[in-house]
Amino acid sequence: MPTATRQGSPTGLELLRKILTGEIPEPPIAHTLGFHLVEVGEGTAAFEGDPGEHLLNPMGTVHGGFLATLLDSALGSAVATAPPSGRAYTTMQLNVHMVRPVFADTPRLRCEATTVQVGRTTATAEARLTGTADGKLYAHGTTTCAIFAAG
Repeated sequence: MPTATRQGSPTGLELLRKILTGEIPEPPIAHTLGFHLVEVGEGTAAFEGDPGEHLLNPMGTVHGGFLATLLDSALGSAVATAPPSGRAYTTMQLNVHMVRPVFADTPRLRCEATTVQVGRTTATAEARLTGTADGKLYAHGTTTCAIFAAG
């Protein structure tokens, strides 16, 4: 699995762009849960994922952890685009608000995140998770991330 330190210390934005173009592989979690980075820019990131039976909980709905992971991935990636080379981030706090159930046959979901504030040691971001076919809001969230020296 490539990391920023193994790739010659590119910025987070450069690393994410390499993932987006296929120059380096996606992280394993993307394949495990079936979601992918689809857009990245300065202070922004978007992921899309397809719900399915493999994500169902005992209640017959898609497990909330899938929604939380999509949010955390988009939020963290938006934050990752901001620090300079040699800096990394980690999620310190994740706030998730699920507003409607997701079922196995719910069409593709899209999570778009934007940074709100990026400082030297912390950053915050917000995101919305919507249906690509119906435009409905399924969840939204915020994060606070720690920014630190990579490696």
